[in-house]
Amino acid sequence: MADASTDHFSAARDVFSRDRDALAQTLERIESNFDAFVTALLETKGKVVVTGIGKSGIVGHKIAATFASTGTPAVYVSAAEALHGDLGVVGQGDVVLMVSNSAETVELAKMLPSIRRIGAKALGIFGKTDTTLAQRCDIVLDASIEREACPLNLAPMTSATVAQVIGDALAVAMMNARGFQPEQFAVFHPGGSLGRRLLLTAADVMATGEGIPTVAPEATFEQLIAEMNRPNIGAVCVVDTLGKLLGIITDGDIRRAMLPGGKGPANADKLMTANPKQVRPDLAAGKIIDLLEQHEIYVVPVVDEAGSLVGILRMHDLLG
Repeated sequence: MADASTDHFSAARDVFSRDRDALAQTLERIESNFDAFVTALLETKGKVVVTGIGKSGIVGHKIAATFASTGTPAVYVSAAEALHGDLGVVGQGDVVLMVSNSAETVELAKMLPSIRRIGAKALGIFGKTDTTLAQRCDIVLDASIEREACPLNLAPMTSATVAQVIGDALAVAMMNARGFQPEQFAVFHPGGSLGRRLLLTAADVMATGEGIPTVAPEATFEQLIAEMNRPNIGAVCVVDTLGKLLGIITDGDIRRAMLPGGKGPANADKLMTANPKQVRPDLAAGKIIDLLEQHEIYVVPVVDEAGSLVGILRMHDLLG
């Protein structure tokens, strides 16, 4: 059983300290080659194929995923699998980015002749720069460390962190060079909340046609309640004979009307909020969410340029 008096947090201090110092030293080591490395990535006519094995492979997988989601076409290929057919993913004009702490990985060295024959460049993020593999690559970034955070100096901890941060730095440098914007990020993340906010519009999620609850201004209380319950959206729109939006009545309006001192059962034109907040069909979901949150409303009508009602949507529709 562990001693209750043990200062476990001292281990955290040690790991953070070692990683912080290693990153500071790495920043100085990579300065001379960093610009050329980024330029090689930016100038590639094809894609970036990131490869490695073991823990370096895991880091490489993350680097490839970060590149791909931030505007740099990239894939990850295991160095072991590359030697048995997966190297076919590399094409002329590609860049193969190798990640290795030892810079002596046999699988990576065996890939080099094929990479050259295909017509791709070989770049490296290596923990050593004086090996044959490092010297045969076009450009190398020095990811060497003095010691792992592992108390046995065995498990790749600090070395993995350093390689990962170098990958992030490369991704950011390329994002800056390309002027990468949130809208582009959203294109690569259509399933995420950012994708919905930036890519979807009111027209993509609004209820239309028979799905829009509507009543005339003279509709009785019973009629508007029946129409509100029909699609069960929590509101009913009041329109004129030409279909132009006049107002909206929400569940909250009905409850307030029935409270002591309220308007009580009344026709639609007496209960509606005239000229309510409304949006156009092409308005981005993110801006609609901001509007709803700002005014603390849950449902909003969608109108065209002429003011005619074409849809209705709820916060729920926007958030998926």
